[in-house]
Amino acid sequence: MPLKLRPLSYALGAEVCDISIARPMSESVFGDIYHAFLDYGILLLRDQDVTREQHIEFSRRFGELDRHDSLPRDRNPQYPELLMVTNEPKPNGKPGDGKYTGHLWHSDMSFTLRPSLGSLLRSVKVPPVGGDTMFANMTKAYDDLSEGMKKLIEPLHGIHLGKRKIVDLTAERAAESARLNPPIAQPIVRVHPETGHKALYIGEKVECFAGLTRAESKPIIDFLCRHATQPKYTYRHQWRANDIVIWDNRCTMHAALGDYDDDFPRHMERTTVLGTPSGHIVEAPQD
Repeated sequence: MPLKLRPLSYALGAEVCDISIARPMSESVFGDIYHAFLDYGILLLRDQDVTREQHIEFSRRFGELDRHDSLPRDRNPQYPELLMVTNEPKPNGKPGDGKYTGHLWHSDMSFTLRPSLGSLLRSVKVPPVGGDTMFANMTKAYDDLSEGMKKLIEPLHGIHLGKRKIVDLTAERAAESARLNPPIAQPIVRVHPETGHKALYIGEKVECFAGLTRAESKPIIDFLCRHATQPKYTYRHQWRANDIVIWDNRCTMHAALGDYDDDFPRHMERTTVLGTPSGHIVEAPQD
């Protein structure tokens, strides 16, 4: 039977209907899912009441999984393939660091030398209202740029940093983060290794362009981020419990919206599929 798909928006995304990853899945069916993943950039699977082991096993069909060595405090101690994205309190009573995870537009693990191919995020607990995630189609955004802008940004490399807001940041933890995640320069325009399409590789975490100052870089970074996040390029996902959303980090970016009441838990668990090596380590950007 052909895969049943329901488009999620004009820009990108499709729901895969009548599929459970808890049941055995043939290579043929998974092949259809993977082709849809390449075609739509984002896939949604609803009502996936699965175990952590099942989540990890299905994710491995997309490729080798990241064990999140660059984010050791955020991974599950028993399952390092799972990154915890949660606002649930820590043992010391302070909010979980995941409360602030992903609030800027970004592509997962862009601050590493092997940025993510794809991510599979499972919603375990969701607030009754809000906590949505926005996605942007970076291929369409690139295609619609003027030829002059394409020529301008083609040789540029953006410097990506792994820094983010942490509730109880200490000098020790800041030093650990800097050691684990040095600045990485990534090309602003990347060619998708499977589709061959060019896409913008930018985000609000890009500090500046290699060889340019922050002041020189900021107008271009701001323009590209505003351009790529226009409504015509985006999809807003409203989470339900037991959703799994799969996205291609090579041609999309996303942002978690903090539009929910912190009195309600928002607990997500993410596997991250390793991509092809990209970028190089650079010195920290200077003003």
